[in-house]
Amino acid sequence: MALVLVVEDDPTMAEMVSYNLRRQGLEVEVAHDGPGGLQRARAKDVSLVLLDVMLPYLDGVQVAEQLRAARPDLPILMLTARGEEEVKLRGFAAGADDYLTKPFSMDELVVRVKALVRRSRAEAIRTETPAEVRFGDLRLVARDFRCWVGGTEVALRPKEFSLLARLASEPGRLFSRLELAEEIWGYSHLGDTRTIDTHVKNLRRKVEDGSTYLYIETVRGLGYRFRLRPKAGDGGADGKAGPSPPLPEREQT
Repeated sequence: MALVLVVEDDPTMAEMVSYNLRRQGLEVEVAHDGPGGLQRARAKDVSLVLLDVMLPYLDGVQVAEQLRAARPDLPILMLTARGEEEVKLRGFAAGADDYLTKPFSMDELVVRVKALVRRSRAEAIRTETPAEVRFGDLRLVARDFRCWVGGTEVALRPKEFSLLARLASEPGRLFSRLELAEEIWGYSHLGDTRTIDTHVKNLRRKVEDGSTYLYIETVRGLGYRFRLRPKAGDGGADGKAGPSPPLPEREQT
């Protein structure tokens, strides 16, 4: 579950923002001044920072500057009661990814937070996956979100690629549907986990139909795992294969 750090010195505003984000399934912590927010935001478990510009001891622009140096990829959404263009430009120059001027709609805030969290997850999958991964006749290039099967490029949607790359990043590991939903879509994005099943079905059609291998195995009632299996004599494409061959070595560049 994504952890959002709200750095806001107004207790009423902090509580309102926190309440609305928690309703969306997000975990929320609050810091009430610049130094405290900066210290907490440095921790790797923080997924996004909502940062007020006007803060005690260290203002939001200073926090953003120092935080960007420590965590270059952490999404920062700045909040302020001031609408001057100069303040916004200072915020973006300091490393803010997005900006909201008070008063703002809580619905708009939630939409922007979700968008930043999803973008951050997609970028994390792309940067944490090896530059190139090969299994059987499957080739994935994470930097460009591109996929080839048997030398033929296959067009995958970003979520389809992210799902396949995440499974392939740890071959043999069982991923629950909920775990995949949280990592790739964000828990609040899914009312249920049927979206995962739909994407797996699409991946099997796009990737496995043109391959000499099966890649995604269904573990009934539990989830999915990546397992390379030649099609010949493996029991078909429903994931009900016979004894598993040893996992191949992953080729990386």
